[in-house]
Amino acid sequence: MTKRAYFLPMHHVVLIVYPGFELLDASGPASVFNSANRALCQQGRAPFYAVDLVSAGGGPVDSSSGIAVDTTAISALAPGCAQTVLIAGAEREHLLPAMADPVLGAALPGLVAGARRFGSVCSGGFILAALGLLDGRRVATHWDSCEPLARRFPGITVDPDALYVVDGRLWTSAGVTTGIDMALAMIARDLDAAIAGAVAKRLILYARRPGYQSQFSPILTAQVQADSPFADLIGWIQSNLDEPLDVPSLAGRAGLSERTFHRKFVAATGETPARFVETARLTAARLLLSRGLSLKLVAGRVGLFPTARLSEAFARRFGITPALFREMHTEL
Repeated sequence: MTKRAYFLPMHHVVLIVYPGFELLDASGPASVFNSANRALCQQGRAPFYAVDLVSAGGGPVDSSSGIAVDTTAISALAPGCAQTVLIAGAEREHLLPAMADPVLGAALPGLVAGARRFGSVCSGGFILAALGLLDGRRVATHWDSCEPLARRFPGITVDPDALYVVDGRLWTSAGVTTGIDMALAMIARDLDAAIAGAVAKRLILYARRPGYQSQFSPILTAQVQADSPFADLIGWIQSNLDEPLDVPSLAGRAGLSERTFHRKFVAATGETPARFVETARLTAARLLLSRGLSLKLVAGRVGLFPTARLSEAFARRFGITPALFREMHTEL
């Protein structure tokens, strides 16, 4: 069998799939890398990525959505040809056979050892963990898989909050759309932030989400939990962070007495109004700071003015000053 090889400057991305895999876990990153090639070509530069969908035996592989993808057999890959190796996730009934697949079990450790980076999207981390490739590492996975992964593999530190985690050569994401976020971060590191931004714009993404961002925004969590009147109020809060958002003001908008509003809001969202508002403001502040905005401007936009108020709340919640956070996370 002919071994497939790629030559510089092509960066070979291998996406491992198996019967029943989550289609978006593979197609999302694949689209991102191929969009990066298009952005490079539009600048008169050579394409950088070569993307392969790879499976144990090659040929058509059915995803959980019923769409089959054509794949290369893992045995057809030339030794050392893969620079990035990522494995897609799946639901438990499809994941367990993949974890026990002898072909993947025999080939993956060597493939990973020769790669510049490796990792997983969603629950694909279970397959790497079963091979001992995540021992002693910090990882992300889908929120529904965090507890099972930590329980089954106690030598792994599971971050239940992050969209994706980078631990040396290891890159792991929370799954589904977060595989797109992680792939964009890889492009920013491989090429530059401008190319990553062009890809995000082409794919019509609302924003490039950093890995530290929670899998659940406080707004989404509350909208899911709250009844319809509070869902509307929460949307208004998000759009008006610079307004007075104390209990009297919010209770008035909800048409409730202050006592009734406070009781019902806590019951619906699990947080006091004050805690919820502060969380929403600090979440927005992190996003604005990552864009390099001044502390004064951020404080005004999120309703935590003057800047000393922003700094105190930010440091109390995150254990870091907003100035240092901006320095660490500003997009280039």
